[in-house]
Amino acid sequence: MADPQQALLTQLKNIQTRSGKSIAQLLEALAASGKTKHGEKRSWLMEQYGLGHGDANTVVHFVDKPLPALDGSVPAAAAAEPAGDPLDAIYTGKKAALRPLHDALMARIAALGGFEIAPKKTYLSLRRSKQFAMVGPATATEVEVGLNCKTLEAHPRLKLLAPGGMCQATTRISSLAEIDDSLMSWIAQAYQAAA
Repeated sequence: MADPQQALLTQLKNIQTRSGKSIAQLLEALAASGKTKHGEKRSWLMEQYGLGHGDANTVVHFVDKPLPALDGSVPAAAAAEPAGDPLDAIYTGKKAALRPLHDALMARIAALGGFEIAPKKTYLSLRRSKQFAMVGPATATEVEVGLNCKTLEAHPRLKLLAPGGMCQATTRISSLAEIDDSLMSWIAQAYQAAA
């Protein structure tokens, strides 16, 4: 699996390139905007700097938090603490038993080709030029896969979602047997649509 910390650093560097501003400058501008709610801040960044939903959301997540060093070095404050695997926080408690299922699914997805992994609080966002899938625990016994693909056909295993969201469909798996040709076909369609 790709290194989530490196994926985050790459995303932050890309945000700086696209916006023409450093992350610190974006956070300063955001603080001066007077926006208080997460969604308002995200929308403001999208409007003012032309950032996509995921990029603006990532910037907002760094409000009142230390920024990672974008040159790959470890900031002095963080050097005392091990970075840790973000999946350890996602698959904790009753959901820890789902980690092998998650890892098996990610290994199959990795075979599709290159993509970025952006860890969120409760799932991983998988991105090419845009997000194509989300993977994370839905319950203590199921991993949910969100699919960003408008051309998926209805299927009993797929839950089609209302337009306008981050994903057009989701499905849940609870065993290795469900990482089958159907699931991988849907993920491959979403992967191709995000090229």
